[in-house]
Amino acid sequence: MSAPPHIVLPWVVRRTRLPLLAMRCVDCRSGSATTGGGRFRVNANGKLLDVWLLVRCVSCDRTSKLTVHERVPVSSLDPAELHGYHVNDPDLVASRLLDPSLARRNGFTLDWTGAWRLDTPPACLDATWPIQVEVVFEDPVPVRPDRLIAQGLGLSRNEVLRRIKCDIPLRRPTRAAFWFTVLSGDQPPVRSDAGCGTGLPPALDR
Repeated sequence: MSAPPHIVLPWVVRRTRLPLLAMRCVDCRSGSATTGGGRFRVNANGKLLDVWLLVRCVSCDRTSKLTVHERVPVSSLDPAELHGYHVNDPDLVASRLLDPSLARRNGFTLDWTGAWRLDTPPACLDATWPIQVEVVFEDPVPVRPDRLIAQGLGLSRNEVLRRIKCDIPLRRPTRAAFWFTVLSGDQPPVRSDAGCGTGLPPALDR
């Protein structure tokens, strides 16, 4: 029976800026757009309201509108939310852009390249083994656990597959919190199809 982890390290995946949008420009056919400074357009037609999030092509600056609300009763919106649309509240811009329903409705995906960072505490891989790491996400950044762990520990991906003990696939992108255990370098290799557990380990689930 293996010993419980001696060290638990917290890792946090944080957004550094809003991601780009992977969508085709109808003018120049570029495949990338940005929210820029973050602006909404609100149009009232009687008691009904349309709200769009404005984005622009990164190549030709053409502005496009993403439908946030379409012909909804004004009374159905929270007054604070409606005010946020009128003043282009940055938090509301981020919230709407990261809402998966907006991407589905408007036919785009998010490009997170260069838009996030991994914050880790100092770790010594010569420390008492095993080491357990909890990874949490402040925003829904899709990452491959094997690449994230290799970056965080300074290991090759082959070494990651050999020394990491987990329960969901390491090579499958995830946006959900997970945890993993790092084995010492002289431990027998773990199975290459091992993954990373979702949720909190028993030691952290308190």
